[in-house]
Amino acid sequence: MAVPYYARSCRPPLWARGGHAQTLWAQALPSRGTPLSLRSDASRREIALEDGDRLVVHALAGTSGVRVHLFHGLASDADSDTMRRTADVLARRGHSVWAANHRGCGAGRGLAARPYHSGSSADLAAVLAASRAEAPALAHLALGFSLSGNALLLMAAEQRAPWLRGLISVNPPVDLARASVDIHRGPCRLYELSFLWRLRRAIAERESDGLARRTYRIPLFSSLRAFDDLYTAPEGGFASGADYYARCSAGPRLNQVTTPGVILTAAGDPFVDPVVYRELALPANLLLHVEPCGGHVAYLERHGAGARNWLDGALAHYAEALAR
Repeated sequence: MAVPYYARSCRPPLWARGGHAQTLWAQALPSRGTPLSLRSDASRREIALEDGDRLVVHALAGTSGVRVHLFHGLASDADSDTMRRTADVLARRGHSVWAANHRGCGAGRGLAARPYHSGSSADLAAVLAASRAEAPALAHLALGFSLSGNALLLMAAEQRAPWLRGLISVNPPVDLARASVDIHRGPCRLYELSFLWRLRRAIAERESDGLARRTYRIPLFSSLRAFDDLYTAPEGGFASGADYYARCSAGPRLNQVTTPGVILTAAGDPFVDPVVYRELALPANLLLHVEPCGGHVAYLERHGAGARNWLDGALAHYAEALAR
């Protein structure tokens, strides 16, 4: 299946032309829309996972015959700006939306003893299986941001949901070892420290909820690589952080993906260098869209004197192209 390219380019405001400016301004601008956990038209689903943990999905009904499943990035949840905005855009076009919180995130706090990570492909597959069981006649699509973009590609390579109509992966770190090095360099260290602060808070919450199997102490000025050695690897069943990276990086397995899909990223992503995609053998069913400007899951474009999100139109275009 040839997916038609979204041809309208992201034309950034003068104050958001670089990758860092895009990424930081996207976080700083006021959020719009009601959080999915508070929307009166969103129903709550609890999805049972194979190890006894559960996660929570916020579901919006639709009339188009298409359901899009959304999965958020690291240290986030379904109420994040990107998730709520994407859900709103798709719902307004008539599509059903399932916005998932990863284990322990958002409305799912207290329901999971184990953490999620970049290789949580089985969790994504569990959400998709539950959705298909509820509505087998719909065209099911999946959309993953950042960390979830990698997990989604890994899930497809593992053939966990071969019936999926299509997938969209936005700014996925498909080489986890390389991403862990890049985010530790220069100004990217600020993003790394922000992630680590939120990850340490998530560990503290799990301990407070009585779900932790042991106590972890992550140094204040650690790195994500050290965090994955100290926490992700032992909690996820990996021998080390390096073992986790090797087993969960989707990049080397992209040639095993048979689901039609799109990898959408930006040339100026501060900590996921798009050159990594060009070094890999992508199958014909995966379209690589590298936008000249956009930062990391930001994509601010000029709109009058201000800005709006170019990603909204691109994701709607690709979702509907894949659903056809």
